[in-house]
Amino acid sequence: MSDTTALFIVSEAGYWGEECTEPLTTLSDAGVDVTVATPTGEKPVVDERSVDPGEVGEETSEAVLEVHENDDRLANPEPIATVDATDYDVVVFPGGHGTAWDINQDRHARQALLSAVGGDEGKALVVCHAVGLLGFTREADGGFLVEDREVTGFPNEWEEGIVDENDLMPDGRKLPYWVEDEVKAAGGVWDAELDKDASVTVDGDLITARGPGSSHAAAETLLDELGIEA
Repeated sequence: MSDTTALFIVSEAGYWGEECTEPLTTLSDAGVDVTVATPTGEKPVVDERSVDPGEVGEETSEAVLEVHENDDRLANPEPIATVDATDYDVVVFPGGHGTAWDINQDRHARQALLSAVGGDEGKALVVCHAVGLLGFTREADGGFLVEDREVTGFPNEWEEGIVDENDLMPDGRKLPYWVEDEVKAAGGVWDAELDKDASVTVDGDLITARGPGSSHAAAETLLDELGIEA
């Protein structure tokens, strides 16, 4: 068993199922002790599209719902303001459009990322839309944490296929910004590797993953970076 610890910071406005449950179960199976936090301490909300069999397939839908509905850690999260990222070996930020409304502009989430990546110890895995958090996270000197770092994340090319011409989501919510634009504007070296089936980028203590299809590769990469054999 590992004595490694992980903090998952999950959206209450709609996390993408596989991007949370795949790393969660992979790390748990490897013996990592997982704690879940959300902005207010309420149970995270899963994006309905990410458990729609027509969208993700029957197998993924069932696997995600099994974890979402039965995992005690997801059912009883800590409020994000009450946890200290420095107490954990890694902080994981699952994606989903919901992160655009709560996680990515939450000052406690930004501090958690900064603590995990900017300190001497710790790592962070940031997935899909949660990569937008990098567009809002500044270091003590005012510079962006992501400046000159190589990252992947949810690309504009994919966003174009989801929102309408007024940036409205299928559920009617207006997307406040696009991840790729914000991360580039903050100085990130962006490459979503659209020619590859999966995209996971490691830059020091920062690991980023493109989207749902990269969830498994991201979890395996994280275990490798932590020195844990799956």
